[in-house]
Amino acid sequence: MEKLFCYQTPTALPMVPARASRGWMDATDSRFAYRCLPLSMANSTGWELLSPCSFKAKWDGGRTRAAITFTQLDDFPHFNSLAVSHFAHGVLTFHTGWLFRTPPGWGLAVSGPPNWPKGGLMPLSGLVETEWLPFPFTMNWLFTHPGEVTFHKDEPLCFIQPVPHALLHTIQPVTLKLEDNPALAEQSRQWGENRAEFLKNLTQGDAQTVQQGWQRHYMHGKDATGSKTEAFHLTNRRMLAPRPATAQELAALALPHPPTKS
Repeated sequence: MEKLFCYQTPTALPMVPARASRGWMDATDSRFAYRCLPLSMANSTGWELLSPCSFKAKWDGGRTRAAITFTQLDDFPHFNSLAVSHFAHGVLTFHTGWLFRTPPGWGLAVSGPPNWPKGGLMPLSGLVETEWLPFPFTMNWLFTHPGEVTFHKDEPLCFIQPVPHALLHTIQPVTLKLEDNPALAEQSRQWGENRAEFLKNLTQGDAQTVQQGWQRHYMHGKDATGSKTEAFHLTNRRMLAPRPATAQELAALALPHPPTKS
């Protein structure tokens, strides 16, 4: 099992496994947004760093640090070390309070929570070399226009996801025509015909189709013929919760380590 070592400072944000749910997805008719499995999987594949308090941030449109002001909405003693206007230009910066160590060859993709729209703000994404970085990184959001936004206690301020940083640039995209792979082309044709027939029956009010409601091929890991994939397939993901280091892990930190290979 690979390990993500998480060193917390006194002001470290609460860290929890990412949730699959979203308020706007809950509000869709019959919660149909959850029928899109890729959305739910993206939502839950990582960890959230949560706001320890509720507060407001306001940008007047100016280019200086003073253009962003903050208003605390509850009692939190370390707010001044949480949210700042470090880069100016409408960029809101959060200090996460964590120093992460990923396994060799891995880094952390850092972003806002996936599929979590925030009116007036856009989360800025980064890829951090946490295999060697000796200090905590910050999470940044960009105001899209002058205005005021509210963050609530336990709302995600940051989302982290390990990625194989050392391998990504070795992946070679190869282009070809779909007909170059006859078996895949046939699967795609069958899926298209099946989908078109389902939608036609649904529009015409076919009782059996209406009762079915939606097709579950992707959810069940099956192609249009009902054949189940032998490839890796998940319908939900629950990341492991952070735990304290064991005595053996703490003892290993005192041992000399070989230099990191470039």
